[in-house]
Amino acid sequence: MNTEPIWKSWFARHGSKLLLFARQQARNPHDAEDLVQEAFVRIWRLYGHTGEVAPGLVYRAVRRLAIDWARSIDRRTIREQKTFELSPLSSAFEDNLEKNERQETLLRVVDRLPDEQKEVLTLKIWGELTFDEIARTLDLSLNTVASRYRYALQKLREWLPRELEEPSIKTSRS
Repeated sequence: MNTEPIWKSWFARHGSKLLLFARQQARNPHDAEDLVQEAFVRIWRLYGHTGEVAPGLVYRAVRRLAIDWARSIDRRTIREQKTFELSPLSSAFEDNLEKNERQETLLRVVDRLPDEQKEVLTLKIWGELTFDEIARTLDLSLNTVASRYRYALQKLREWLPRELEEPSIKTSRS
């Protein structure tokens, strides 16, 4: 008698194909596994407790989730850009060209931070949360949150001057 749960055998047969499909659908290859997992759990909850689930349902769910995630990322990017433009940091930049270059440089440098540090920095600066609120939000200790923030600021202080000093390479056609 087979005691393995139905979902494990189903996923063993279809999981790798779903992951390949999800990688094609996702903007970020790291999101593919999350898309497959989320789609699989949603479909399995709806249809799978009693037996076989048609793979097409899960493929469709992966595709729809990928579209929803992409839209969410687009909305977040627009929201972050608007928030940044209204933040006190942006008023320090003199003219629009320099302002745009500095914004791009700052965002590029922040993007280089490890995800854990970037998350805390974003919640602290753009989310305007206290360390205590961040600790509760991320389910971390207050010391961990504070140290991640401190490390992020140290890296920004180190990286940002170098980024601003490097001349941007511009090509022009004669």
